[in-house]
Amino acid sequence: MTVKVYPSLLVLFLTNTVWTRNLRQVYDAMDPEDWSLFTFECPQECFCPSSFPNALYCDNKGLKEIPAIPARIWYLYLQNNLIETISEKPFVNATHLKWINLNKNKITSNGIEEGVLSKLKRLLYLFLEDNDLQEVPAPLPTSLEQLRLARNKISRIPEGVFSNLENLTMLDLHHNKLLDSALQSDTFQGLNNLMQLNIAKNSLKKMPLSIPANTMQLFLDNNSIEVIPENYFSAIPKVTFLRLNYNKLSDDGIPPNVFNVSSMLDLQLSHNQLTKIPLFNAHLEHLHLDHNRIKSVNGTLMCPTSIAIEDHRSYGNMPRLRYLRLDGNEIQPPIPLDIMICFRLLQAVVI
Repeated sequence: MTVKVYPSLLVLFLTNTVWTRNLRQVYDAMDPEDWSLFTFECPQECFCPSSFPNALYCDNKGLKEIPAIPARIWYLYLQNNLIETISEKPFVNATHLKWINLNKNKITSNGIEEGVLSKLKRLLYLFLEDNDLQEVPAPLPTSLEQLRLARNKISRIPEGVFSNLENLTMLDLHHNKLLDSALQSDTFQGLNNLMQLNIAKNSLKKMPLSIPANTMQLFLDNNSIEVIPENYFSAIPKVTFLRLNYNKLSDDGIPPNVFNVSSMLDLQLSHNQLTKIPLFNAHLEHLHLDHNRIKSVNGTLMCPTSIAIEDHRSYGNMPRLRYLRLDGNEIQPPIPLDIMICFRLLQAVVI
């Protein structure tokens, strides 16, 4: 077995990926009989490509208001403008909207007219990143599949705002101002099909309560989390990717078997205060422990199974770790032989 040892940073295996239905934006076609119902007017501030008649491009135009949206539009691009308000009037005829991008505007929570979003009954994707929102907008359309609210000033999540969003698969709240008090035990109630939850870069000191049971990707980087409760992940048995980089986790804050989760494939604990490698499940494939305080590696203690050669004849019993990152600690090469014996599938080590 050949294992490559890298002295510097490798490209991370996965960043912001969510398994959801393919974006319908890719030249989704209406039924031919429906097109006869619409005219092809285009707001003078925007661009309407003839090759993509159900899309309206109003981005980077210096707009301060949303123009009237024609009835035929499914995909609306309004990013990089100076828009401060979302009112009902521009959307009166836009009953087929599926996609709205309002990133990088100046929208505040008070600037969103009450009920305007919930009336968009077919909306699937709502982008409101890089605005000035103080709270999660409510009410929201029950059809939503993705809600992106990163880089706002959100400190409040209205009670019950997610209770009817059972179609939502992706919720991005990273880089806001959420405290532990903003995440109550029923905050995420109703998100029965949520697969990715991103609450990175907030002001959390505790692991959030009552994460939806089907969550597969949980991102909590850049908070101030010190402790993971025992059996925390038993409530989210499908968790596959867990990011806890840039927190304040120490050995005392990690219960012995908390990461022994068979569904977990990618575990990221970089930039914390760990002095030893936590126990993990044999199914884990990627482990990031760089920039902690680890001084040595003991393969016998680290190995999730016995390192006896005869115990690894069956692939099903073999630890599946393929990538191990340990740079930024106090570990010196060479890599201990027992690590190589245990992790037969290991392809890269950064030390």
